[in-house]
Amino acid sequence: ILSLPPCAGIRYVRLGLSKQDTQSEKAYALARGQFATLGVDTDAALAKLSKIPVSLHCWQGDDVGGFEPSGESLGGGLAVTGNYPGKARTPDELRSDAAKALSLIPGNHRFNLHASYAETDGKTVERSALEPNHFQGWIDWAKEQQLGLDFNPTFFSHPNADDGFTLAHGDKGIREFWIEHGIVCRHIGAAMGRALGSPCVTNVWVPDGYKDTPVDRHGPRERLAKSLDTIFAEPLDANHILDSVEAKLFGIGSESYVVGSHEFYFGYAVANRKVLCLDAGHFHPTEVISDKISSAMQWLDRLLLHVSRGVRWDSDHVVTMTDELQAIAHELVRNDYLGRTHLGLDYFDASINRVAAWAIGTRNLLKALLIALLEPIDTLRQMEQAGDFTARLALLEDMKLMPFGAVWHYHCLQQGVPPDLNWMQEVCRYEEDILAKRS
Repeated sequence: ILSLPPCAGIRYVRLGLSKQDTQSEKAYALARGQFATLGVDTDAALAKLSKIPVSLHCWQGDDVGGFEPSGESLGGGLAVTGNYPGKARTPDELRSDAAKALSLIPGNHRFNLHASYAETDGKTVERSALEPNHFQGWIDWAKEQQLGLDFNPTFFSHPNADDGFTLAHGDKGIREFWIEHGIVCRHIGAAMGRALGSPCVTNVWVPDGYKDTPVDRHGPRERLAKSLDTIFAEPLDANHILDSVEAKLFGIGSESYVVGSHEFYFGYAVANRKVLCLDAGHFHPTEVISDKISSAMQWLDRLLLHVSRGVRWDSDHVVTMTDELQAIAHELVRNDYLGRTHLGLDYFDASINRVAAWAIGTRNLLKALLIALLEPIDTLRQMEQAGDFTARLALLEDMKLMPFGAVWHYHCLQQGVPPDLNWMQEVCRYEEDILAKRS
């Protein structure tokens, strides 16, 4: 195995699988009939699925490196493992890789940028002085690709974040630097939303915290709240920008105390009508965000979900078809939250092909949503309301063997992308033609 080319998935080509499966329509017709007996309209489910956008995260394509001339090493408690060949080194390479991944994913989606991915023509521009024109290349590309853009201030990998504090910093000068960064990033996000005709979700996450137990838990949180108030002070058009805040349980270097905890940001989001970001890896391993969605939605207008896969901690593995992923999808569909929820991915795996990582994660999230959309929810609700929990459990278990795969396969062909067992051929060709030639 070690002697094979890096993209061992080239073996898919040797399977001789047809890209256009002539049996697809027949299989779909049979599946449609089976679901119809349960009162489920597969055509309507696919029409709904095709309109659900997922925001692909730029940082998977270059291991959270960004394009600042200073080339600061990764900080803020973040770590990327692996050295798979072909990492994007320039904005054009990253855009090319993202476009390839998007060509393998059914539907129309979005792209999520960090401020550290600005294009400054090799000039050093402080983060507190960034402007929309530093992202014009991304806006032009998004128009060409018919994508929406989302955005994040970058509160890490910078000398002013070396001690682990930014918006909650005790030094007023450093704190004001980061406040100004947050302010300019809101204007950049608004410019993106205005140019693309779709609101840009601009998400604030800061790494502030202590490695060991602090004496003063109140002071940093008070400073963070005031910093956020200053950043959000200027009203901006909600048609162009949606402000979001994101919590975390702990990070490397902030194991004992994180200023922006879940309780802090939940309260802040409710009090200030902000979008709350729930990240699947940002909670205790015994917690799941699927169980938090319906509670949060009682008090908030919108949620941002960062769909990830933590393994024992916030390790940001590529999204797979886990029980929790399906539970998240079921919560969104069963409670009609899709129109109030923004879906984005957040992981960075440098141990595998980065284009494949995007495609695997996004396709899995869409598959989970499809499974949820094909559920006979009205029948299940009736059973539950009648107190027939036996029938409810039996039907939920029986649904696990329904022919979702045939519906997904048909959807991919309908949307003009390769179905399962075919798409990796495209990744391997791209690796051979493009990625393998990068030094």
